[in-house]
Amino acid sequence: MEILGPLRRLVAGPDPRPPSPPPRRRWFRVYGVPLGLLALLGLGLTDAQYWLGPRHLPEPVAVAMEVLILVPVLLTVAGRPLTAWRVAYPMLFVGAIGGLQPFPWSPGQIAAFLLVFAGVAFRAGSGVNAWATALTVVPAFVFMGGDNAWGTIFLLVAIALAGDLVSRRRRAREELAELTAVEQARRAVLEERTRIAREMHDVVAHHMSMIAVQAETAPYRVTGLPEPAEAEFASIATAARSALTDMRRLLGVLRADTDEAPLTPQPGLADVAALVEKAARAGLEVTLAGEVPPGLPEATGLAAYRIVQEALANAARHAPGGPVRVLLRATPEALTVEVRNGPPGNGREQAAVGDAVSGPGHGLAGMRERATLLGGTLETGPQDDGGYRVAAVLPLTAGD
Repeated sequence: MEILGPLRRLVAGPDPRPPSPPPRRRWFRVYGVPLGLLALLGLGLTDAQYWLGPRHLPEPVAVAMEVLILVPVLLTVAGRPLTAWRVAYPMLFVGAIGGLQPFPWSPGQIAAFLLVFAGVAFRAGSGVNAWATALTVVPAFVFMGGDNAWGTIFLLVAIALAGDLVSRRRRAREELAELTAVEQARRAVLEERTRIAREMHDVVAHHMSMIAVQAETAPYRVTGLPEPAEAEFASIATAARSALTDMRRLLGVLRADTDEAPLTPQPGLADVAALVEKAARAGLEVTLAGEVPPGLPEATGLAAYRIVQEALANAARHAPGGPVRVLLRATPEALTVEVRNGPPGNGREQAAVGDAVSGPGHGLAGMRERATLLGGTLETGPQDDGGYRVAAVLPLTAGD
């Protein structure tokens, strides 16, 4: 049954995931935890007199009782509230055997169990919280007097309700943060795809313009063409002009109101050397290796330039002062672009480097989108020496 699911989680399920501690809680970890452990030790030593005095237990048994009472507190502090409750709950029955009214438990056991119960209330879900409250009121009714039992139950319910309220608000914040992160990532991808489409407009428009010009001038350059061939060339030129018009309209849709049309040609592979030189002048220790033959597709050159630009900006931002090596290597099948930076060094001048080579994209997400657009791959990751590597393989063969 669905109602028994929270009970199964309470009895045998895993502990809930601990919330992320706020940054300002460092003082609690430094000072609060040691002081809390000292207070817990003092409470145990004081509470042991209860077992040796009114309860007349042998000293080894009294020590064992205190250990079994205080261990759940340590488990709660360690982020295991359900495990702590599973240990502390049976001790309510063991500790009450032969107990004195109106409270059959020692003060230390009462305080320790309330702390454990609060840990479950503030960390577990509503269903688990309800079952823990329902099971906890049983020993209160069995071993305590009427008025004291009702007062204890009121206290437990109050703790459970307060914990459930705080737990619901925390889960709502976590879910909102996760949704926000997912939405921001999705928005970054969409923005990057829009930016890539705008940049690719120049590349595609150039090819379409060449088709239109060649089709229109073919009857003048090639003599003796039959009339059907001239009509076909005219049709090709008209279709190319129409495609250019539609592309300009599409570009107007993709461009935001605040964007302005670029006034310079899109960069390519020939501009990578100038980009590296500009980064070196700004203070980045960067070298360029490899040779790329001319005549590669313009879209591939644009993607390679943007990948190098983003990788250099990331290296300057996240590994200031580290050496950077840019490698370009072309085969008949693909162009390989690799940017590898060393561990951070002296980063006093790296802010200027980041401004000098910063690109319009979204870092790794943008680089991956550009490689995927061409049917290529992008590999990124840290290196054993503390540096970072970005490697893109961009196909050059037709149809890829």
